[in-house]
Amino acid sequence: MTKMKITPVRWIRGEYTPPGDKSISHRLAILGSLAHGVTRIHHYCPGEDFRSTLQCLKTLCVPIRVSRDTVEIHGQGLYTYRDTGDVLDAGNSGTTIRLLAGVMAGQPFTSCLTGDDSLRNRPMRRIIYPLSLMGAQVEARKGNYPPLIIRGGPLRPIRYVLPVASAQVKSAILLAGLFARGVTEVVEPVSSRNHTEYLLQAYGARISVEDGLIRIEGGHSLRAFGDYVVPGDVSSAAYFLVAAVLLPGSDLIIRNVNLNETRTGILDVIQRMGGRVEVLERRRVRGEWVGDIRVRSSSLRGTRIARDMIGRVIDELPLVALLGSQAEGVTVVRNAKELRVKETDRIAAIVQNCRALGIAIEEKPDGFVVEGPQRIRGGTVRSFGDHRMVMTFSVAGLISEEGVEIENSEVVGISYPSFFEDLHRLVEPA
Repeated sequence: MTKMKITPVRWIRGEYTPPGDKSISHRLAILGSLAHGVTRIHHYCPGEDFRSTLQCLKTLCVPIRVSRDTVEIHGQGLYTYRDTGDVLDAGNSGTTIRLLAGVMAGQPFTSCLTGDDSLRNRPMRRIIYPLSLMGAQVEARKGNYPPLIIRGGPLRPIRYVLPVASAQVKSAILLAGLFARGVTEVVEPVSSRNHTEYLLQAYGARISVEDGLIRIEGGHSLRAFGDYVVPGDVSSAAYFLVAAVLLPGSDLIIRNVNLNETRTGILDVIQRMGGRVEVLERRRVRGEWVGDIRVRSSSLRGTRIARDMIGRVIDELPLVALLGSQAEGVTVVRNAKELRVKETDRIAAIVQNCRALGIAIEEKPDGFVVEGPQRIRGGTVRSFGDHRMVMTFSVAGLISEEGVEIENSEVVGISYPSFFEDLHRLVEPA
């Protein structure tokens, strides 16, 4: 178990390009494996989660070539996965297990999907139910947890209204819809990240999106389009954004960032709190908005995160707690119960770690309340096996009085192996 000590710094300055977007990398690999032709993924996500997706596809005998800068997927069609009898191990990746469950529901053989200790305790009923409606037979531990035994086969289309917004559930259904004879419909109560829809369109799927209704017609082949340069992951960039806002004298430019409208909630929150964040250049790349961001140190005021914003900032809510602790007034996050079933119970983890550093924060069943500005004394925090806890409390260490020691810090490799290296390159020691 590795401990990392993050000490106070003066500022963060310069230019920085975040690693490739994790959500897009997962989806490119899976859809590329189902399409006819070669998909070359440049600037892919370097984390362990994406490697888990690639390993699962290799287990299914998908030809894949990996180099330092490019992953090359040789897809051969919807029904060309091979049953090797081996377990599909998704590691820590909820995206991998849920999206692949949708694909495996349409395969003509039985598969077993599992993961590490953390993933085996994450709920799966919300994908099991719609996939069962489509005709897949899915068994799970206690009816809700991995391993998942999926007996795939012919699927029927359904119309499914998502009880809560979830990109992973939506994507699992849409991927299963590729194998159904007829039109599968998914209705979203609130928009969630839509990378799957954009990429399905790029691969030639018969899909339409309008006013919260997504329709996909199954039974048609996909065609690879060659090269895709993955934009930088805004969720990874968020830690550098927040550091620049909170450290006086900071001025940071972040290059080539994914600015998908369903992913930029953290930018909106920072701006609403008074943070100086501006998009310097905005352009379309295969449906996705991509651009550069400039962020400078700012004085902040508290805010309330509304229900309709939660889905757009769900992964960055630990950072919102940190921002709130440094803002004038009260910051309130509610309607975020989904945080209870991430890599860990993120609400409890946020609260416990904040208190360990001397930050007063009130825990709620579905969120938290924090009032600022507060001094961050410093101390020791736990990662809880959650990469986002490591990165959030690394930023806390930068603005603390005595520094922050993070236990089990190596789990940052799940999504961002070079996080500490990139951070140290940009900061000026105190």
